[in-house]
Amino acid sequence: MSVTIEQAMNDPKLLGAALGDPAPWAAWRAILKAAFGLALTDLEADTFAKVAGGRSVPTSRVSELWAIVSRRGGKSRMAALAASYIAAFGDHAGKLAPGEVGHVIVLAASKSQARAVHDYVAGFFESSPILRQMLEDINSEEIKLKGNISISVHTNSFRTVRGRTLLAAIFDETAFWRDETSASPDVEVYRAVIPALATTGGMLIGISSPYRRIGLMYTKHRDYFGQNDADTLVIQAPTTVMNPTIDLNIIERSRRDDATAAASEWDAEFRTDLSSLLDDATIDAAIVHGRPMDLPPDLTSKTQRRAFLDVSGGRSDASVICVGHKGSDGQFVLDAIRSRKAPHDPAEVLKEFVTLAREYGCRELTGDNYSGSWLSGAVQKLGMTYHRSKLNKSQLYLESVPVWMQGKVEIPNHPQLIRELRLLERRTSRSGKDSVDHPSGAGQHDDHANALVGCINLVMKPQHRATTWVAPSFCVNGQWSDSPLSHADHDPSQFGATIAR
Repeated sequence: MSVTIEQAMNDPKLLGAALGDPAPWAAWRAILKAAFGLALTDLEADTFAKVAGGRSVPTSRVSELWAIVSRRGGKSRMAALAASYIAAFGDHAGKLAPGEVGHVIVLAASKSQARAVHDYVAGFFESSPILRQMLEDINSEEIKLKGNISISVHTNSFRTVRGRTLLAAIFDETAFWRDETSASPDVEVYRAVIPALATTGGMLIGISSPYRRIGLMYTKHRDYFGQNDADTLVIQAPTTVMNPTIDLNIIERSRRDDATAAASEWDAEFRTDLSSLLDDATIDAAIVHGRPMDLPPDLTSKTQRRAFLDVSGGRSDASVICVGHKGSDGQFVLDAIRSRKAPHDPAEVLKEFVTLAREYGCRELTGDNYSGSWLSGAVQKLGMTYHRSKLNKSQLYLESVPVWMQGKVEIPNHPQLIRELRLLERRTSRSGKDSVDHPSGAGQHDDHANALVGCINLVMKPQHRATTWVAPSFCVNGQWSDSPLSHADHDPSQFGATIAR
């Protein structure tokens, strides 16, 4: 006899053994019942109506369930429950060849979240006197069941899903997936699992808090929320609906502190204060496919090359130098971009960067204020002048946007640089001021992107505008210049107080 997900959740001898009191999980039960094509009670139908955007209840099991749920809504535990139910009670007959292993995979945003989901799955099986009998083995990443069924829990990666027979795929906290090699790991994993699920008729479940208005979860919400689609169900549920035990005072304090963030954290709304600095089309238009990563130096050319440094302490961030020039059509052309991953010796890397700059005919280097006077002194000891950028990192990014929008940027197909550009986040504060940075979280960097936009501003900056002016290093006869060999017609009073070094 088949067991429905409602029966499994309510039965204290099945999933209910670890779930405990079924009352707090009423909203999840209604959503999962709808996703599996089960009839709802009147109370469950009311709950479904609150989170489904006005669509009707599915009459049969959907192929994809996307649950956008706020914090403390039980997301990881429900991801584990769904995986356990499908592995234990799914109809796998005729879907596996003799000796073939059927996989239910759960992909999480981080190792710690993967471990939490793994432990929840193990708990569901070990707590139930019936499910415990299905267990064959439990290791750090896999729960093996009798009958060649496996529940695998990993961090997100399209590499971990290829070559497997998938009975189901559960994506946990999809909106926060990050990968060092990809700007869109959620999309890549989705594309990898769909063919594998198609062969078994397996179900895909995505559960996540909302974040930026970009990515797979946002796209599914945009295209399917409130739509009577037979294959895809999208729900959007605030914490108060999913977790009736939450302390409302916590939510109210969050609203007073930051209403925009609270709307995302507790109301399941995608953030309106975060956006991409550059869209994919703009970045793609700048890529010159087929050109070498570095253009060969041409010291016979009269075109001046400029170099921008992003030098780190060598412990966690990379150090990067970018060299570029203005092309014949007035566009910025990236000549070379070099980096050294951490850990490294900043002094040794600086020697390499100065040598590279000389190869391209650069007479000076510009960068940020890292390490105070150390960097300036170190560059001077190597026989070159160092300028500190008058613009901070966010200003460099924002000042470069018009150049990108005008299609005046040419860069090579450099994977790390392009990834960093795609992930840049533009945040608008309550005061209306914009800032730009890489996404928060471990392993997130923007060193290549920062060096690039710094170089773009050096090469393409409009003259006589304080917002795009880079601090000069020399004052000759009362006139300011960015080179000791030439004068400029800048009026220092336009730029505020600046001290010549």
